[in-house]
Amino acid sequence: MATNFPASLDSLTNPTSSDSLSSPSHSAQHANVNDAVEALQAKVGADSSAVTSSLDYKVAQLEAISHGKILQVVNDYRSGLSTTSTSLVATNASLTITPSAATSKVLVIASVYQVRNSNANSDVYFAIDRDGTTIGGGDETRFTSAVSNARTSVTFYNLDSPASTSALTYTLQWRVSSGTGTIENAHSIMAIEVGA
Repeated sequence: MATNFPASLDSLTNPTSSDSLSSPSHSAQHANVNDAVEALQAKVGADSSAVTSSLDYKVAQLEAISHGKILQVVNDYRSGLSTTSTSLVATNASLTITPSAATSKVLVIASVYQVRNSNANSDVYFAIDRDGTTIGGGDETRFTSAVSNARTSVTFYNLDSPASTSALTYTLQWRVSSGTGTIENAHSIMAIEVGA
């Protein structure tokens, strides 16, 4: 009887010490085991197999994928603070990351928990700065409330392509259009290097 593997698992009969060599058939038992071993070898594949259905080949293809991998993660988490600045100023959430390749992208995620403004109909703006240049947020990322001191949380991100292997500093910035902006709970920034 030939092996059923890999389409399905075999159900092999184990002989006992009292069985004769013909029941179950000794030669059939060896043939079944040999067929199963050969099917396993074909499925797993020899080292550096070129057979596309072998596991060795498939694993090698996965290992060769270099893009889209998470290469490193850096984050900074800070407590609340306030500002009355109408120009972008740094919060105290900042981090430095050094990309391992110039082709890498850096996904920067910023979160602010429970932000409010003392003035009604006034905005609180957020931005991500990389080494003195605003790369995400700004006027597009803002919180506006019709009443004073209404609270919300804000999360936004930017996929940066710095084309650099130098140390890069990312900082969460903010400003208000008027009044006093307050982050009551915490704010954070995270940078994730993604292989290109």
